[in-house]
Amino acid sequence: MDLPAPHKRKRSASPPPPPASRSTAPIDLSLLEALEKSQQNAIETLDLKTLKKLALSFERRLNANTAARLKYPDNPDKFADSELELHDELQKLKILAGAPELYPDLVSLGTVNSITGLLNHDNTDIAIDAVTLLQDLTDADVVEDNDESAQVLVDALIENNAVELLVQNLARLNDSDPDESAAIYNTLSTIENLIEVKPSVSELVCEKTKLLKWLQARIKIREFDSNKQYASEILAILLQNSVANQKRFGQMNGVDTLLQAVAMYKSKDPKMGDEEEMVENFFDSLCCLLMPLENKERFVKAEGVELMIIIMNQKKFCYGSAIRALDFAMTNYPPACERFIDVMGLKTAFPAFMGKIPVSKKNKKRRYKEELEERLVSLIASLFGGILRGSRRERLLSKFVENEYEKIDRLMELYMRYSDRVKAETEQINQLELEDLEIDEEEKYNRKLDSGLYTLQLIAVILGHLWTSEHSGMRARIELLLKQQKLSRKDVKDILQEYHDNIGDLDGPEEKERAQSKISRFISALS
Repeated sequence: MDLPAPHKRKRSASPPPPPASRSTAPIDLSLLEALEKSQQNAIETLDLKTLKKLALSFERRLNANTAARLKYPDNPDKFADSELELHDELQKLKILAGAPELYPDLVSLGTVNSITGLLNHDNTDIAIDAVTLLQDLTDADVVEDNDESAQVLVDALIENNAVELLVQNLARLNDSDPDESAAIYNTLSTIENLIEVKPSVSELVCEKTKLLKWLQARIKIREFDSNKQYASEILAILLQNSVANQKRFGQMNGVDTLLQAVAMYKSKDPKMGDEEEMVENFFDSLCCLLMPLENKERFVKAEGVELMIIIMNQKKFCYGSAIRALDFAMTNYPPACERFIDVMGLKTAFPAFMGKIPVSKKNKKRRYKEELEERLVSLIASLFGGILRGSRRERLLSKFVENEYEKIDRLMELYMRYSDRVKAETEQINQLELEDLEIDEEEKYNRKLDSGLYTLQLIAVILGHLWTSEHSGMRARIELLLKQQKLSRKDVKDILQEYHDNIGDLDGPEEKERAQSKISRFISALS
């Protein structure tokens, strides 16, 4: 099963409010004039000569501050001026974000090492300046057209322990202070930027720092704010493509943490768009976390199945997300399927399968309804794959008999819709080939998957389960509906055969053989 893409925070999402002034003293116009003059002086041609000039000036101020602190460690008045000068130099360096092609030179001069070291500065304000500078230098909009230069910068930051220092600095920042709250946001933004440039940072930061622990503590706070939202997004990014991170967070009781986070919204809706994004990020993280088998087990033990069913029954904002989480939990994990049936999950899921989805602003979108349909088809296919015999199997099969086989009618309605889509895509591919455009077999198959082939295959698998139950009434209904559409069992077999031939070995050769054997039995039974 493909991982969900994290619900990315929009780049335009608002950071915390601008830091409040630390002083209420009247504005000194001479200071404003001096600031304006310094900014004018900073506007120079950005070339290597300018870079060297900026770097040298910065290093001098840094050395002066270090010397003053060593000489007068217990007398802040003696090094306060050097700290203000260092602050000014860090502000000047921000201009380098306008010339990312100079980043390799910035690295070779050793300036990156010095900037990184300031993350550990005794004065939190200086550390905050360093964070803000790094955030500017690594911003996605700045580095997007300068991949090589960005790689050089990020490699140097990693080599100089920037990742570790960024996370260590987080521990001393307090959300109640506006400046420090903004610095928390900028720290998370910098970490995201580093991952964008070098995806391996995702595992590195979890292996070498306590970022996961910090994020976990952050999302446990009940009150909503922009930093909690951003923490939820970073967690989703870290878990998205890393089995190591998924397992690590699972061992940290991460499944229970996320269940508690989403439980707050079981009977209420988020109040605003940003809060909605945060809740979506919680569910994205939960779905990623449910990939390793041991986390599925933790989910069942923590009564995650029951919570998702409660959320569905409440018919609030999280309705569709709960279906998605159940789909991930039940895929290739029979104990979750058994629990689902034992706690009356069928009574909740099948009305949704029949199209009775609660109305909200979210599900007015056609694609949202289609995604729920696809998730429910996958969930039902997982139930059939996980419950092979006994009373639970009988309860599942009986759902397709009740109310004059209405579930089979619905299944065939979906079969025709997705079949038509796949046929349309196939015809388009054939037309492109007639126009001498080369499309290899893998691309053809992937395009068909994108058009709905996978859902069509799962519908065919469910039909295979129904057919092999040898229930005469269900078989007669399937035959009748196929005939009405001028189709036959051979059409279902063809879909199953294509599915059989394309089953991968991601879960190992034994699992591939087992899956292919099951599909082969359906094909044989439909002959």
